[in-house]
Amino acid sequence: MATEIIMPTLGLTMTEGTVDTWLKGEGDQVEKGEAVCTISSEKLSHDVEAPAEGTLIKILVPTGEVAPCKDAIGLIGEPGEEVSSKTEKKDTTEETPEEPSDKKPEPVKPKEEKAKGDRIFITPLARKVAKEQGIDYSQINGTGGNGRITRRDVEMFEPQEESVAATTTTSVGTGLTGMRKTIAQRMTSSLQNTAQVTVQQKADVTQLMAFRKEMKENAGIPLTDGQMSITTLLSKATTLALQETPKMNALYHDGKLEEFAEVHLGMAVALDEGLIVPVVQNADKMTLTELGKTLNDRIEKTQQGTLESENYSGSTFTITNLGKGGAEYFTPILNPPETGILGVGSMLNELVLDEEGQVVQNQKLPLSLTFDHQVIDGAPAADFLGKIISYLENPYSLIL
Repeated sequence: MATEIIMPTLGLTMTEGTVDTWLKGEGDQVEKGEAVCTISSEKLSHDVEAPAEGTLIKILVPTGEVAPCKDAIGLIGEPGEEVSSKTEKKDTTEETPEEPSDKKPEPVKPKEEKAKGDRIFITPLARKVAKEQGIDYSQINGTGGNGRITRRDVEMFEPQEESVAATTTTSVGTGLTGMRKTIAQRMTSSLQNTAQVTVQQKADVTQLMAFRKEMKENAGIPLTDGQMSITTLLSKATTLALQETPKMNALYHDGKLEEFAEVHLGMAVALDEGLIVPVVQNADKMTLTELGKTLNDRIEKTQQGTLESENYSGSTFTITNLGKGGAEYFTPILNPPETGILGVGSMLNELVLDEEGQVVQNQKLPLSLTFDHQVIDGAPAADFLGKIISYLENPYSLIL
C-alpha cells in the first residue's frame, strides 16, 4: 500500500503550504529520511523527507501549487503500483501531468528589471548556497511560493552580461507580501485581541558576570556548549520564574486559558525575511549545559533554514533580544496565544555608590516584560519580572 508524503505544519498559524521544488521525480527511488521536495508557507521554508523507502509513484501537488497542511502531496510505493482514486488530488480542472525528472529544467533567468528597494524573498538555505557560490541572488527569478527564491533556483542560475543601456524604473508603492505580510497580520491581530501592558526594570548582573568568569576558570572542563552565555543564563532564570508563575506560562485562546507545568521556551531569531521563533521544549527539565547546547542548536538551524518542523511551534513564553542593536528598553509584542514575552536590551555600565560611599561600576541589563492584562494583573506581572531579576542577581541559584 502506498505511503503518503504529507504537507507539514510549520508553526501554529500555518494552514497551507506551497510546493517550491520537487527534488525527486515520479519513478525515482527514494530512501527513508531523504529530502524529496521543498515546501514553504508565507513564513517558513522546509525540506520534506520521505516517510518510507520505495519509489515516488505519484506527485499529487506539482511545483508551485498549494495544499492544505496534513494533505498528501505525493505517494511512495512499489514500481507499477496502482494509485487509488481516493488518493488522487481533487480538482475541478484538468491538469497537465508533470514531466519526468530526467528532463533537465530550463536555467533560471535573471530578472529583466527590479525596482529600487524591492524586498527579495529567499529561503535561508538558498541564501547560503548563493553566498558560497558568489551569486548575486537579486538577479534571480524565484519560482517558489510568492516568488521566493529556492535552492533549486540558485543552483540553476546562469549569470548573463548586463545590458549596457540603462533602464529607467519608476518607484511604485507595493503591498506587503510573503513572510512580512504574515508577520504584519499576526502582530496586528495580537494588538487587537489582547490587552498588552509593558513593565521595565534593570537587573544588576555584576555578580552574574563574576560568576561566569569564576565558573569558566574553575570548571575543570572547557565550557564550550553555551552553558555560561548570557542567553542561556537568562533563559534559565526565566524558566525558573515561569515555574513559579503559572499564569505567565500559559496560552490564552478563544476565551480559554491553558496553564502549563512544563516550560516550552521560544527564542526569537532575526532573519532577513523576518522574525522566527524556534522552541526549546521542556526547558524546565534541562541543566545549564543541556539548555545551552539546545539553544545553540535551535538558533543555528534556524539561521541555516534546517530546523525541524516540530521545533517551530508550541512555545509557552518567548524571549526576544535587541541588545546587539544597542536598544535599551523597548516594547515587545506578544507572540499569540502566549500571555507574556520578555525583551532584553543592551548591557550597560553604570557608576554607583557602594555601601561605603565609594564609586564603583556595575553592569545592568535592561528588561522589558509585555503581558496580557486580560490574564494577569500588573502586580503579579511585576513580581514575575522581579523573580527573573532575583535569579540573575543571585547566580548560584541557577545551578542549585
